[in-house]
Amino acid sequence: MIYNDAYRPILGAKEEHALGMPFQEIWSDVWVDIAPIVQEALSGKGTWHENLPLTMLRNGCPEETFWSFSYSPLYDDDGSVAGLINITTDTTSTVKSQAELEKSIDEAQHLIEVQKHIDAQQQVVQREMAHRIKNILSMTMAVVSQTMRHSVDMKDAAETITKRITALSNAQDVLTKSRFEDADVGTLIKEVLSPHVGEVERIQVAGPSVVIPAQAALGMALAIHELATNATKYGALSNDAGQVSIHWKTERDGGFFMEWNETGGPTVSAPTRTGFGSRLMSRIVPSYFAGAGESYYDPTGFRYVLSGTLHLEDEMNH
Repeated sequence: MIYNDAYRPILGAKEEHALGMPFQEIWSDVWVDIAPIVQEALSGKGTWHENLPLTMLRNGCPEETFWSFSYSPLYDDDGSVAGLINITTDTTSTVKSQAELEKSIDEAQHLIEVQKHIDAQQQVVQREMAHRIKNILSMTMAVVSQTMRHSVDMKDAAETITKRITALSNAQDVLTKSRFEDADVGTLIKEVLSPHVGEVERIQVAGPSVVIPAQAALGMALAIHELATNATKYGALSNDAGQVSIHWKTERDGGFFMEWNETGGPTVSAPTRTGFGSRLMSRIVPSYFAGAGESYYDPTGFRYVLSGTLHLEDEMNH
C-alpha cells in the first residue's frame, strides 16, 4: 500500500504503520464491504461509487463515514493486472449536512402543514363561534320580546328578563366548560337551580349522565328556570314544607324522558292565561328533542313531563 500526503488523514491513527502494508490488513474493519469492489478492479474492471457508507475503526472506535471513490486496475508491462489505484474523497460532512438539510426541510414542511391545520381549525372555530353567538343573541332577543309582551309593567318585565338572562348565563358557564359542544343534563340543572335553592334537601336531582347539544341546553336552562321560579312563587318552594324532585332517564332507542314533580306545596290550578314560559315548556324546549312537553296540575302538586329523542347531531342549526 503506497499513498500520497492527501491520503494520510483518511487513515487516522492507522497512518503510523500503514505505508507498505497490505491493503486488506489496513482496512480489515471495512473489508467485507470493499472486498467485492477490490476484486472487481483486480479482474480488470474499473468501478465508481458515490457516498458509499462505511463504518470505520481507524481511530479506535466505530465511526460512520461516507466516500466517493474509484478503483481502477493497474497493468504491468505484459498487460497483466498488477494492482489498483484508489482515488477517493471523504464526503461524510457533505452527506451529513445534506441529511440535516433534508431533515430541516421535512420539519419545515411539517410545521407548514401544522400551521395550515391550525389556520383551518381557527376558521372552523370562528365560524362556530359566530354561529353560537347568533344562537345566543336570537334566544336573548326572544326572551326579551316575549317577556315584554306578556309582562304587566316595565318593572315586572325588567325583573323577569334579568332572571331569564341569568339562567342563560349559567347555562353558558356549563357550555364553556364543555367547549360549547354539549352539556351534561345533571350539571346544567344544578347550575340553573343554584340561585333558587334555599335548602338543598328540598330539591332532589337524579338521573344518569346524559349530554345534549348546546342549543337544546340553553332551551332547557330557560325551562328549568321557569319551573323553579313558578315553584318559588306559587308552588312547592313557596312554603316551608314543599319539595321538588327532578329525574330523567334514557332509553336504548335514544329516547329521553325528564320529569319535574312538586309535592307538599299549595293547591295548584291551571293558569288562566299562557305566557312565554308556558310556550317555552310546551313547544320550544320539546322541539329540541323532537318530542312533547306536558304540564299537569295534580292534587298533590304541579308536574312537568318532557319526552322525546336525544339529538346529538351538530346543534340542529337553530
